[in-house]
Amino acid sequence: MKKLFSFIGEIGTIMYVGGILSHIVIGAVLGHESPQVAYDVSVYKEMSAYILILPGLALKIISDIALYKSFDVTPNWFKVKIAAMLFLTINAFVFLVPMMPELVTLAKASLSEGVVSQAFLDKAAVEAVVGASNALPLLIELIMGAFRPKLLSERK
Repeated sequence: MKKLFSFIGEIGTIMYVGGILSHIVIGAVLGHESPQVAYDVSVYKEMSAYILILPGLALKIISDIALYKSFDVTPNWFKVKIAAMLFLTINAFVFLVPMMPELVTLAKASLSEGVVSQAFLDKAAVEAVVGASNALPLLIELIMGAFRPKLLSERK
């Protein structure tokens, strides 16, 4: 059963990290050069969040809950992993997911104006900063899950 949940966690990681990377790449490659591109990129990011990122995050959480139940004593690496996942989950549901429909709405409004609105650019800048704040916790979460290092008192 532990192997099954490890596998589910791996699939979740692929979906979650792949979705995040696709957001970064599409934004860097296409940007917001025109209202149509801004709209298309925003729609893609929103759909990608619902299809890849959130389900991937859910799979990771489910596998972590199952893994947690397998320990007699919870190791410190797992506690750090859970803390990083908690940050990522809060960041996703409180900040990033609500921004996706707002960005689509602002981009759609720019279509009729013929120019990408400042409101859209401001919201996109906030989304970029909030998204970037995920980098270190995500790296920590991945390292803890992959290498499972002995931390603090466990090193003795």
